[in-house]
Amino acid sequence: MTEEGAGVGYRQVSAGRCKVVTRGNHADDAWALLRHGTLYEAAARIPGARSLQGRGVSYAIALPVSGVQAVVRHNRHGGLLAPLTGDLFLPPTRAPYELLVARQLAAAGVKTPDVLMIGVSPVLGIFRRSDVVTREIIGGRDLATFMQGSEPLESRRAAWAAARALVASLNAAGARHHDLNVKNILIALDGAAWVLDVDRVAFGEPNASAIRSGNVERLRRSARKWRDERGAEFDESEFSALD
Repeated sequence: MTEEGAGVGYRQVSAGRCKVVTRGNHADDAWALLRHGTLYEAAARIPGARSLQGRGVSYAIALPVSGVQAVVRHNRHGGLLAPLTGDLFLPPTRAPYELLVARQLAAAGVKTPDVLMIGVSPVLGIFRRSDVVTREIIGGRDLATFMQGSEPLESRRAAWAAARALVASLNAAGARHHDLNVKNILIALDGAAWVLDVDRVAFGEPNASAIRSGNVERLRRSARKWRDERGAEFDESEFSALD
């Protein structure tokens, strides 16, 4: 992926075999990280990096030059084949698509963390590994944490109201999120909901009702699973405004 493909304001830098597309104002951050390997390898070595658990470990860091708080994630496969495919992707990997989708969502008014840079490295001949660096939503908590029994009822209701507003914005943008779940909706300190893992978002489905029902049902299944398997607090009425 080139800076032209990413859009205005991005540029490409590289070191060794790793190529990075970065916002122009973070080029110095990219160079500084690449002195220590890939973006993800460098983040793991930064003193004070905070480990975030998800599909593998991500790192919350201050970028080395600008000091901007960011999250560095290494792309990994999910699903049944994950133990075999691991972190190996065919080019161009998911990272360029995630960058483009994040820009498209933001332009449509959907809250998703700004992608500051992506990095792709060749490995084992035709395969690639990739990393994504996004701006951190400081103090954000995923929707699942608001479903704990210890969470105040008002706080839980406010989180679900924010999640419903987020789903409505995805629907209005014509964006179908094929892995919308209670772990990739982040509630910020100001109460707004942000969507993560946007490499699973698709545009262009011709049927608006299919987009709407797909988003709603995917999130509903996730919430029910957390209730049934983990004892999370969940009231079906949270979806009444979306049905």
